Parts: sequence; C-alpha cells; structure tokens
Amino acid sequence: MEIDLSPRLPKKLFGGNGGSYHSWSPDELPMLREGNIGAAKLVLEKNGFALPHYSDSSKVGYVLQGCGTAGIVLPEKEEKVVAIKKGDAIALPFGVITWWYNREDTELVVLFLGETSKAHERGEFTYFFLNGPDGIFTGFSTEFVCRAWDLDENLVKTLVTKQTGYRIVKLADNFVMTEPKVEHRDSMVLNCEEAPLDVDVKNGGRVVVLNTKNLPLVGTVGFGADLVRLDGNAMCSPGFSCDSALQVTYIVSGSGRVQIVGVDGRRVLDTTVKAGNLFIVPRFFVVSKIADPDGMAWFSIVTTPDPIFSHLAGSNGTWKSLSPQVIQAAFNVTPEVENAFRSKRNADAIFFPPPQ
Repeated sequence: MEIDLSPRLPKKLFGGNGGSYHSWSPDELPMLREGNIGAAKLVLEKNGFALPHYSDSSKVGYVLQGCGTAGIVLPEKEEKVVAIKKGDAIALPFGVITWWYNREDTELVVLFLGETSKAHERGEFTYFFLNGPDGIFTGFSTEFVCRAWDLDENLVKTLVTKQTGYRIVKLADNFVMTEPKVEHRDSMVLNCEEAPLDVDVKNGGRVVVLNTKNLPLVGTVGFGADLVRLDGNAMCSPGFSCDSALQVTYIVSGSGRVQIVGVDGRRVLDTTVKAGNLFIVPRFFVVSKIADPDGMAWFSIVTTPDPIFSHLAGSNGTWKSLSPQVIQAAFNVTPEVENAFRSKRNADAIFFPPPQ
C-alpha cells in the first residue's frame, strides 16, 4: 500500500484570546501513525498562558519565534523556570509537567516533535491538564480532592471551578509571572542558533546536532534531533538512515525542493517545501534537498538516540568507499568513466555549494 508523503501544514485544535494549539493529523499525514510520531505547535499571544499539563509522549520542543518563559517540573524534582527564545531546543521526557507564558507583543511559537509508541493514540499527543474545565481534578469527587489537598470543601470548589479558561488563557497586563532563573537553563535548554557547529561547509550549510553532551535530557526522550541551515542554491547530499530510523522534518524558514526515493528506485516525493511544512522520510528511503536562492532551514528528529547516516555522494560517500573494480562492474563502465566519477565530487559528503 502506498503512503502519501506530501508535506502538510497543521490544523488548529483549540485556542482563544491567549493563543492556540495546532497539530498535524495522522489522518492527513499517515506516516505519523505508521511511525508512531506526533507533531504540533503552540502559539501564545501577548500574556498568553498555557495551563500546567503533561502528555503521554516524550518530545522535543523547539522555539520557532518570539521569547517567553517555560516552567518545567521533572518527576520528583523542583520546578525549573527558564527564559526561552527563538532557536531554543528543550527535551521533554515522559512525565514532565510544563507551563508556557508569553509576556511580549510578538507571538511565541513552539514546535513539538515526539514519539507516540506509548501514547493513547498513535501519531498524536494527548495532554492531561492539572486544572481548568477539563483538568484532572474536575473528574474527582469533592471528597477525594478535600482529602488529597487537606482543604475544606468551599476552598476546594473554588480551586477546581474558578479557572474557566480552556487550556490556554490570557492573563491580565499587570499580572506578575514567576521570573526565570539563568542557572535553570543549564542542561535544560540549548540554543541551536548559537551552539557550536557540528558541520560547517562554506557556501553549503551548517548543522547543530542535539545529543547527550550538549543537552543531557536528550538521552531520556529516546531520539535525536538537529537544526540544519542550507545556503542559497546549495544541496544536501542524498542519504539515508542506516539504523532503521524515521526522519521527521519541519521547515523552519526559506524554501526549496525535496526528492525522496524508495523501494525499486521509485521517486515517491518530488516537491517544493516552504516554512511551516512538515514531512517524514520512511525507514531506509533516500532523501535529498536543494535550497532556493534565499536558503532553507529545517529542524528534524530521528527516531533513534544516536542516528547513523550513509551518504551516497561526496568525498565520504558510499561510492568513494567502494573499490574501482566494483564500481566498474556495478555501472558497467570503463575505467576512464569510473575515474571521472570518482574524482568529480570531492566536496564534503553532506553539503554541496551551488555550481560556479
């Protein structure tokens, strides 16, 4: 059965004056369900506040726009309150409770990509809010809540019913939110736009990889992530994940062309992608990208903590590793053609600058 790999935009699920929540549906992007992957975006307006909650999936948050404050409570740990800004990545393992707040005029937009193999619905995140109209404690009887919180009935009813806003609310202009602490960012947040580069090719592109060294919590979420910035008209080498991982890619900025080739050498995707699009590369399928003149950037997760990629071009590509005789036999060509093929592409195996 063929699976539609076409890039998609998210749809709004809920929201109000304080902001909105948008999600990619596995019904429209079947590879989400097939690969047990969830993808969503949180948008907070000025003074928007996402009520405290947890979800049924581990994920990575990436700040696409704006700046704000995030509260993070790991199981059996104290609350960490961190300032977040564009380019920040935050690993969010199972059981973590978070809240999000934007005090600025510019919208705060956070992308979430995660793994849903243990989720209630494959390909979707399910959230459990601690309070509000659908909060956890609206489901318990007053007797249970009184016993749990050691409070009288009137106070419990006030706490449970006072917040009428649904999941995302707008706070008053004069509300003073908890201030973030600089030291709380350590080991919790990594800014991918400022971090040391793992790959840097002149006129080609740059890569920052999230790993346990620069963001220790990545080890607890079970998958890897990276930010790739491709220069104008540059190419990202054809390659595949050789450890059976899926690649989930969100276009952060710019635009370009993407091709994916699968079983039996069939091109299963050939399209233009732009900022806001999300697409998924199936296991072992080969993908390549060429940026438009203004360049292109994307944020990806790979469904294994330490992904291994094999590139099919460049100085470190698979073809350069094979002996001349094997290449001659495989292509059924003369030694002269093999030599031309081997010597032509000596650039880095990941990024190729545009032709001069």
